[in-house]
Amino acid sequence: MEALFKESPHPDEKQRLHLSKQLGLHPRQVKFWFQNRRTQIKAIQERHENSLLKNEIDKLRDENKVLRDNTKSTSCPNCGFVTSTKDTITASEDQNLITENNRLKAEVEKLKSIIGKKYPPGTSANSSSYTSGNDQENRSSLEFCFGKFGLEKSRITDAANRAMDELITMATHGEPLWIRSYETGREILNYDEYLKEFCSEISKNMQPKKCIEASRESGIIFVDLPWLVQSFMDVNQWKELFPWLISKAATVDVICNGEGVNRDGAVHLMFAEIQMLTPMVATREVYFVRSCKQLSADRWAIVDVSVDKVEDNIDASIQKCRKLPSGCIIEDKSNGHCKVTWVEHLECQKITVHALYRTIVNSGLAFGAKHWISTLQQQCERRVFQVATNIPTKDSTGNSSQTLNYLLKNPTTKKNLCITKSEICFTETGVSTLAGRKSVLKLAQRMTLSFCKAVGGSSYNSWNKITTKTGDDIRVSSRKNLNDSGEPLGMILSAVSSVWLSVSHHVLFDFLRDETRRNEWDIMSNGSIVQSIANLAKGQDRGNAVTTLAMKTNENNMWVLQDTSTDAFESTVVYSPVDINGMQSVMAGNDSSNMAVLPSGFSILPDGIESRPLVITSRPDEEKSTEGGSLLTIAFQILISNSPTAKLTGESVDSVNTLISCTLNNIKRSLQCED
Repeated sequence: MEALFKESPHPDEKQRLHLSKQLGLHPRQVKFWFQNRRTQIKAIQERHENSLLKNEIDKLRDENKVLRDNTKSTSCPNCGFVTSTKDTITASEDQNLITENNRLKAEVEKLKSIIGKKYPPGTSANSSSYTSGNDQENRSSLEFCFGKFGLEKSRITDAANRAMDELITMATHGEPLWIRSYETGREILNYDEYLKEFCSEISKNMQPKKCIEASRESGIIFVDLPWLVQSFMDVNQWKELFPWLISKAATVDVICNGEGVNRDGAVHLMFAEIQMLTPMVATREVYFVRSCKQLSADRWAIVDVSVDKVEDNIDASIQKCRKLPSGCIIEDKSNGHCKVTWVEHLECQKITVHALYRTIVNSGLAFGAKHWISTLQQQCERRVFQVATNIPTKDSTGNSSQTLNYLLKNPTTKKNLCITKSEICFTETGVSTLAGRKSVLKLAQRMTLSFCKAVGGSSYNSWNKITTKTGDDIRVSSRKNLNDSGEPLGMILSAVSSVWLSVSHHVLFDFLRDETRRNEWDIMSNGSIVQSIANLAKGQDRGNAVTTLAMKTNENNMWVLQDTSTDAFESTVVYSPVDINGMQSVMAGNDSSNMAVLPSGFSILPDGIESRPLVITSRPDEEKSTEGGSLLTIAFQILISNSPTAKLTGESVDSVNTLISCTLNNIKRSLQCED
C-alpha cells in the first residue's frame, strides 16, 4: 500500500479491489487506509511548513534586533540624530539590513501564499479534497517535508557508510575479533575487541534491559550475484527469499536510488517483522537503513543498520530490537554460484521466552546468521531447480545430488544457473511437461508461504491459549476469507502447538515426510493406501521435494499436495488436500493461481543445545544419534464454515484440540518418545 500510495495517493476502485485481494483485506479497509494516510501527510506538511515559517520569523526578529542595536549605537540618545563620523558607512549598512529584512518578509509572504493554496479557507487538514492535480507538487513537498523521516539525507548516508565499513571488518577479520568455540564450533564475537576496534558508544548508551546478539556464517549459494543484490533491494523479492523468517516487510522510503542497473550506492529506509514458525516466540519489529555497495568487480556488500530517529512517532532507539551494522558480503565464484558471508548483529530488549525456546533464542541461534544463510541456500537452490529445463532424469528414490553436479560441470548450462532462460528438463512420474512442473512447484511455493504466514506470532494472527488433552499448550486463531480465491472462502480456524521430542530433527523430519509411514500419524489417512503420484525435486537433498499423494479408502479417494523443505537449521513439512480435477489441471501445466489450498503441517528445529559428538565415526546414522532433541510445531487449518459471518464455536475448538492431541500422541508412539 505504501508503494502504491507514492505512485497514486488516490487509487481508483479497481486498484483498491486488486490491493484488497493481494493483502486479504476488505476494500473499505484499503480505502480508509489511503484516506488516513493522506490526512497524516497533510498534517506533517502543515507542521513542517509552520516550522519553516517560525524559522523565518526568528530570522526576521534577529535582523530587526541587529538593526535596532546599530541604530542606537550611532545616534544621539536625546535627539536621535547620527553622531558618528562614519555616517555614510553606517547608513549603507543599515540600508543593506533593511533590504535583507524586506527580502525575508517577501519569502515569508510567499510561504503563506503556498499554504493558502494547499489549504484554502474553510478546509482542514482532515479534508479529503486532496486533488490529483497537485500530486506531483505534493509528492515533491512530501519528500522535502518528511526530511527523510526526521534525519537529513546526508546524515543517513553517512550512517550507512560507517555501517558499511564496520560490516566489511566484521565479515573479513578473524581472531581476536571472532573466536571459534571449541564446544560448539560456532564463531563468537569478542566484544571487548569489538569495542576497541570501533570505539562504540553502545556500551555507554545501552540500557540495562538490552542484550547483544552477534553471529557470523559463510556459505556457497547457487545464484547469480546481480540477481541476489537486486533481490535484497526489492522488498517483495527479499521477503520471498526468507518466508520462514520474515512475516512483514516494507520499504518506508527510498533515500537514494543508486547508480547504474545494479543501483550501486542505493539507500533504503525499511521495516521488517522477523518471526519464528511458532506463536510461542514473539516477533521482532525492526526499522533500519539498508545500503548496497559494489566493493570490486566481483564483490558486493549489503548492510543494514538502525538509526535512532526515523519519524516523529518512530524512534528506533527505544524499539525492542534494533540492528547494529549487519548484512552480508557477496563474492562471485563463477559457475553460477557465490560465496556469502553473513553477519547478524542485534541489540534486543530482554524479554521472557517460553521455556521450550529459551535455549535456542537466548543462544542467538533462532535469529542468527546460520538461520539466514541456511534459508538463503535452500531458497536459491529451489530457484535453480524451478527454472531448470535440461537436467537428466532423476532416479526413482528422489536423489537429485547428480543434478547440480551436472549443472556445475557442464559449461553450456553455466549461464542458465545465472538464470533467465534455462534449458534443463525433468521427467517426473505424473508430470510429463515442463509447464506442468513449473505450475506444481509454483502452487507448492504459494502453499508454503501461506503456511508460514498462518503459523507465526505475527500480528496477522490473534492467538488465544488453551490446553490440549495431553497437557500441551495450544494456540487458536480464526479469520475470515472474503475474496481470496487462493484459499477456501469462509471462516477458517488455525490451531498451533509446539512440543519438545527426544529425537533428532533429522529423524523426525524423515519420519514425517515418508509417505509409507503416513498412516502412523495422519488421522485423515488412517486405514487408507497412500501412493505417490508425482515427486518433483527442488533441491539436491532428497528432503527438498514436492509430492502429490493419493489416499485411497473404501469410501472415497483424496489427493494431497505436500511440500517438504530442509536445510542446516530448519525443516518443514507442509501439506493440503486438493481437488483432484483441479490438481490434474495444474499438473498438465495450467494456471494454479485460483487453486484453493488450506495448508497444515510441521516446523522442525533442533532444540538449541549444542555440543560436539560424543564419538567420532564415519557412519552418519551414529553421528545423528548423538544429536539433541527437536522442537516440533504442529499446525492445522480447518474451514469451519463456508459463511464468512459464522462464529467460532466451542465445538470447533474441541475438534481441533482432539486432532492435535491425537496426532501428537501418534507421533510420540511411533518414535518411542512418549515419556
